[in-house]
Amino acid sequence: MKLDVNLCNNLKSIRTRLGMSQQELANIAGVTRQSIGGVELGQYAPSVAMSLRLAKALGCQVEDLFWFEEDLPEVEAILAGSAPKQQQSRVSLARVGNQWIAYPLVGNDAFRIEMIPADGETLAVIYPDAGESVRVKEVASNAEGEAQSQNGTNKVLVRLLDDIDKLHNTVVIAGCTPVLSLLARATERWHPQLRIHYRFAHSASALRSLCRGEVHIAGMHLYDTNTGEHNIPFVRKALTDKSAILITLGVWEEGLLVPPGNPMGVKTVSDLVEFGATIVTHEVGSGSRMLLERKLQEEGVPLHKVKGSDHIVHSHQDVALSVVSGIADAGISTASIATAFGLGFIPLHRARYDLVIIKEYLEEEPVKQFLSILGHQLVRSQLEILGGYDTSNIGEVVANIS
Repeated sequence: MKLDVNLCNNLKSIRTRLGMSQQELANIAGVTRQSIGGVELGQYAPSVAMSLRLAKALGCQVEDLFWFEEDLPEVEAILAGSAPKQQQSRVSLARVGNQWIAYPLVGNDAFRIEMIPADGETLAVIYPDAGESVRVKEVASNAEGEAQSQNGTNKVLVRLLDDIDKLHNTVVIAGCTPVLSLLARATERWHPQLRIHYRFAHSASALRSLCRGEVHIAGMHLYDTNTGEHNIPFVRKALTDKSAILITLGVWEEGLLVPPGNPMGVKTVSDLVEFGATIVTHEVGSGSRMLLERKLQEEGVPLHKVKGSDHIVHSHQDVALSVVSGIADAGISTASIATAFGLGFIPLHRARYDLVIIKEYLEEEPVKQFLSILGHQLVRSQLEILGGYDTSNIGEVVANIS
């Protein structure tokens, strides 16, 4: 049958997921292997009879195998960050408050360990127009490649590639601790219909995302030297027109990661300069970077005196891998990361890690389900076995910001 260029199919992905070869599927469905190959490559549109046979052989509905491209629903979404240079881009989607947020799957954001499946693809940027409600213009493939135009818009049109009910049932969390991804997986096991979208961001960046309405929850571990408080002063300053609560995950040990046995004999941050140690540092605005700067200041050591202080890494795992590989002699991270990588650890500070949640989101079912898991003993056990965490107050509301 002549190919319909608008006809799409999932035949190969469903077949391979079931462990079938093209020949095995052809034998069961009573067709030729060449026909299977032609359909999978989009070179051949199957008849109604063949479509029914293929669906029966694979144990699914015809609609699961074939669809018209124009049948995919589209939504308007606010783009979190900049669009990539190509005309269309893969995104994850979630409903935050009363709007859809699209998160570009670009670079490291496109992966956990494996590549993250897309929820949709951007089709166009939506520009406000004084004479119309909106005017849709195709995304230009230009040198800048950013979704944000001179008019300041960051709204995009997204074609969905997944079930919209699944996307509605998503909670989005930004933060830097690997514990958040652990909690995400535990919550999804406890609530199989819930999806946790974890976005890696240091504390200040996570808080900014929360203020912009891009995430439901921000994780942070910032210490204010003026008040001696964790997180609360920073949230009060940032959330000028919104109400929020802070729920603690616990207290973790922060300090210097060093090679096993601490061969240099480092005891304090000033030793880093004295012994000529090379370090890696986190981004400005991260809790770990602020801790390093504070401890150096207390000992009267300028940051630029420490070798490698301009070498920026973006996660706690990157710090550990830098020490393990010999790229660095030390770096700021947590006791649990030191344990996971078999490294030495020099404690410097006990920091409280809190989750900041806009109050209006507390009534949303995905957020309720995520928070319900915090007090579960299985979650406590997962954190306790990591080491370096005090979870005695996990789930406790530590501040109410109005």
